[in-house]
Amino acid sequence: MIMEIGIVAGEIWHYLDDKKSATEDELIKSLKRPRELVLMSLGWLAREGHVTLGTHESGYSATLNRK
Repeated sequence: MIMEIGIVAGEIWHYLDDKKSATEDELIKSLKRPRELVLMSLGWLAREGHVTLGTHESGYSATLNRK
Protein backbone atom coordinates (compact mmCIF):
# COMPACT_ATOMS: atom_id res chain seq x y z
CA MET A 1 0.00 0.00 0.00
CA ILE A 2 2.84 2.43 0.79
CA MET A 3 4.22 1.91 -2.69
CA GLU A 4 0.84 2.71 -4.27
CA ILE A 5 0.53 5.88 -2.18
CA GLY A 6 3.98 6.97 -3.33
CA ILE A 7 3.18 6.28 -6.99
CA VAL A 8 -0.06 8.25 -6.82
CA ALA A 9 1.73 11.06 -4.95
CA GLY A 10 4.10 11.26 -7.92
CA GLU A 11 1.18 11.35 -10.34
CA ILE A 12 -0.42 14.16 -8.30
CA TRP A 13 2.89 16.04 -8.27
CA HIS A 14 3.16 15.88 -12.07
CA TYR A 15 -0.49 16.85 -12.52
CA LEU A 16 -0.13 19.87 -10.24
CA ASP A 17 3.17 20.83 -11.86
CA ASP A 18 1.23 21.17 -15.11
CA LYS A 19 -2.06 22.60 -13.80
CA LYS A 20 -0.77 24.55 -10.73
CA SER A 21 -3.81 23.59 -8.58
CA ALA A 22 -6.73 21.16 -8.64
CA THR A 23 -9.67 20.04 -6.57
CA GLU A 24 -9.91 16.59 -5.07
CA ASP A 25 -12.58 15.66 -7.63
CA GLU A 26 -10.43 16.86 -10.54
CA LEU A 27 -7.52 14.74 -9.35
CA ILE A 28 -9.66 11.63 -8.90
CA LYS A 29 -11.24 12.04 -12.34
CA SER A 30 -7.98 12.86 -14.15
CA LEU A 31 -5.81 10.24 -12.46
CA LYS A 32 -8.54 7.56 -12.47
CA ARG A 33 -7.58 6.49 -8.95
CA PRO A 34 -9.76 5.62 -5.93
CA ARG A 35 -10.72 8.58 -3.72
CA GLU A 36 -9.09 7.03 -0.63
CA LEU A 37 -5.78 6.54 -2.42
CA VAL A 38 -5.77 10.11 -3.74
CA LEU A 39 -6.52 11.47 -0.26
CA MET A 40 -3.76 9.39 1.35
CA SER A 41 -1.31 10.59 -1.30
CA LEU A 42 -2.36 14.21 -0.82
CA GLY A 43 -1.83 13.79 2.91
CA TRP A 44 1.66 12.47 2.30
CA LEU A 45 2.51 15.38 -0.01
CA ALA A 46 1.06 17.88 2.47
CA ARG A 47 2.98 16.37 5.38
CA GLU A 48 6.20 16.63 3.39
CA GLY A 49 5.42 20.27 2.57
CA HIS A 50 5.08 19.72 -1.17
CA VAL A 51 1.44 20.82 -1.46
CA THR A 52 -0.87 23.20 0.33
CA LEU A 53 -4.40 21.98 0.94
CA GLY A 54 -7.43 24.23 1.14
CA THR A 55 -11.15 23.72 1.27
CA HIS A 56 -13.44 23.79 -1.72
CA GLU A 57 -17.23 23.42 -2.02
CA SER A 58 -16.82 19.79 -3.11
CA GLY A 59 -13.95 18.86 -0.78
CA TYR A 60 -10.30 19.83 -0.89
CA SER A 61 -8.10 21.73 -3.30
CA ALA A 62 -4.36 21.25 -3.66
CA THR A 63 -1.67 23.64 -4.84
CA LEU A 64 1.92 22.65 -5.50
CA ASN A 65 4.42 24.52 -3.35
CA ARG A 66 7.27 25.96 -5.39
CA LYS A 67 10.60 26.32 -3.63
